[in-house]
Amino acid sequence: MKEIYFDNSATTRICEEALDEYIRISREVYGNPSSRHRLGFLAEQALNRARADILASLGAREGRILFTSGGTEGNNLALSGRAHAKARFRGGRIITTMGEHSSVSETLNALSAEGFDIVRIPTVGGVLDMKALADALSARTVLVSVMAVNNETGALYPLKQIADAVHRMAPEALFHVDATQSYMKVPFTPKGIGADLITLSSHKIEGPKGVGALWVADGVIKQKGLSPLLIGGGQEGGLRSGTENVPGACAFGVAARTYFAAFRERHEALSSLRAYLIEALASLGNSITLNIPKETAPHILSVTVRGMKSETVLNDLSDKGIYVSSGSACSSHDAALSSALLAFGKTEDEADSTIRVSLSYRNTREEADAFVAALGETIRTRAKKQGKG
Repeated sequence: MKEIYFDNSATTRICEEALDEYIRISREVYGNPSSRHRLGFLAEQALNRARADILASLGAREGRILFTSGGTEGNNLALSGRAHAKARFRGGRIITTMGEHSSVSETLNALSAEGFDIVRIPTVGGVLDMKALADALSARTVLVSVMAVNNETGALYPLKQIADAVHRMAPEALFHVDATQSYMKVPFTPKGIGADLITLSSHKIEGPKGVGALWVADGVIKQKGLSPLLIGGGQEGGLRSGTENVPGACAFGVAARTYFAAFRERHEALSSLRAYLIEALASLGNSITLNIPKETAPHILSVTVRGMKSETVLNDLSDKGIYVSSGSACSSHDAALSSALLAFGKTEDEADSTIRVSLSYRNTREEADAFVAALGETIRTRAKKQGKG
């Protein structure tokens, strides 16, 4: 049975270039980058090359790359690190959107329990309510955190417009962007989106799992506007203590360099395949609803299958060797309904019947056809069973 992997927003298969680098560094550059001997210096040099590769992939000449264990730690460092950076921030306002990734929403729940004022902006139909944002911004605002691409609906948010409003109406606030789902999928630069902090993840771009990065603007570091979560040996400029994952970071750098070199053609391939898939799904008629935002990323498609639980659809497709998801893999073990889909405007029943198809440039139109045929078979089979029942 040929397997079809349409769950690339959960994770991607590591590319050969990154895997080769991971193995090479593990074998040859095994020193601790904090050690003051030759092997330590070689490890430090390798880390710095990886930082340079990731900065180049962002189109940035300034700012610092802090290596983390992944997107979740990057988001935690951005949010909690900012909230706790200065005593005067205590009890301040932090603004985000409805339907953020759990690594943002749960961190903000914890900060709310500490007394911070958390405001969540509506995103009905995948459109961020700019008036609500403007009304929420004030001198008390210390941070605004918005994902670049919604990980379940593919909605693209107007980051530059948000940044301009933040910097104009709340000049002391920082603007954090969770770019986990947009990095190497949609074009952006830190300067172009006006961000002060940007979260990145390796395994979303064919790098290894367990490593990510937080891009931090130079001004944030100079003003000591971010405090560490991990205290220890003072690695990563004192903002992320602990011996760095040198093989992972270097493999991440190679994955970034490799993806960046082919970004244009891969972006076009994703856009073309998604358009083809949308057209093919039309054959299923009113048994499905496509949840398409006005502004959308090229690799995510949200599909509501009417009258069927998403878990049932997932299991049926999985039995056929086709892998999709019912939302964020990070919260798939949680029985709660998707906050992103509810924020989008779906009812509870609709949210419980929605699957996410997330594409790679490696996927083909033949795989899209096979997926549509399998989904149609699943819908027809269940309808027959329900009819007999």
